[in-house]
Amino acid sequence: MSRKQLFASGLTRWQIGAELRAKRWAAHLRQTIALHTGELTEAGLWWSAIFEVGSGAAIDGSTALRAAGLRGFADPIHVSVPKSARPRHPAGVIVHETRRRAPDDLIETGLPRVRPVVAAIRAALWAGSDQQAALVLAMCVQQRIVRPGDLADAFAGVRRHRRRRFLQTVLADLADGAESIGELEFARLCRDFGLPEPERQTRRTGHHRTFHLDAEWLSYGVVVEIDGVHHLEPAQVLADSLRQNELTIGDSRVLRIPVIGLRTTPGLYLTQLARLLRAGGWHG
Repeated sequence: MSRKQLFASGLTRWQIGAELRAKRWAAHLRQTIALHTGELTEAGLWWSAIFEVGSGAAIDGSTALRAAGLRGFADPIHVSVPKSARPRHPAGVIVHETRRRAPDDLIETGLPRVRPVVAAIRAALWAGSDQQAALVLAMCVQQRIVRPGDLADAFAGVRRHRRRRFLQTVLADLADGAESIGELEFARLCRDFGLPEPERQTRRTGHHRTFHLDAEWLSYGVVVEIDGVHHLEPAQVLADSLRQNELTIGDSRVLRIPVIGLRTTPGLYLTQLARLLRAGGWHG
C-alpha cells in the first residue's frame, strides 16, 4: 500500500512507524509500504511504481503487456503520465510524459494500466531498437494479447515518430504474414546482396499434397521459406514440418527466415543464404 492509502484508512504516522520499527512491515522507496517483510512480487513492483511516480501514473508499454499476460519479453518497468503531470522519477522506473493519452486508454479496475493494444504501440515506439520494436509487436500477436487489425487502428493516431514508417511495414507483415514481404521484395534483397534471384512460387508435390515454395534455387538445391507470425500456430507448425521433411527427403536444403528478422537484420540471413548457395555450387 502507499503511505497515502494507509493514512486514508485511519492509521497515523506513529502507528506506521511502529510497524516498520517492529519489522512487521517494510518500506520500499519513499511512498510504498509492504505489509510483510518479504520480497515484492512483480505485481507489487508495479504497484510500487504507481505509488512512487504519483498522480496520473499508469503502467504502460511492455510492462502493461506483461500485466496483460505477455511472456518472455524482459524490459524495465514503464509508467506513463499525462503531459500536465509533475511525476517523480524513482530508481528502476522509466517515466514517460505523453500527450497521446485518451480517456479510454486506461483499464479502470485494479492496477492502473494502459489497454494492451495501446501499450503495444507504445512499447514499439519506446523500444531501444527497430529489432526490439518489431519483436514486441510480433510476440503480442503470437501470444494473442492483441489482434493485428486492432494494432493498425491504434497506430493510426501516431502522426510523427522517427520509427513510424518502419512500424507501418511491420504491422502490414503481422497482418498478412510472410506474404507482405513480397516475392519481388525478397528478390530485390537478393540482388542488393549480390545473390542470384530465386524462382518464386515453385510447385512441389509430396505426402499426398501439393505446396508452393516462397523461393527456390533449383540449380543449387536451396529453398527459402519466409515465416510470418502465423507460422508459430500449432497447426501451421505441423504443416511446415511435413513440408520441410518432404523437401529434405528430396535433397533440398531449406533456410527458414522469420519475416521480422528479414525486416530488422536482413544481412545476417542473406549471409547465411550466400553460404548455403556456395555449398551448393554457386560461385558468386
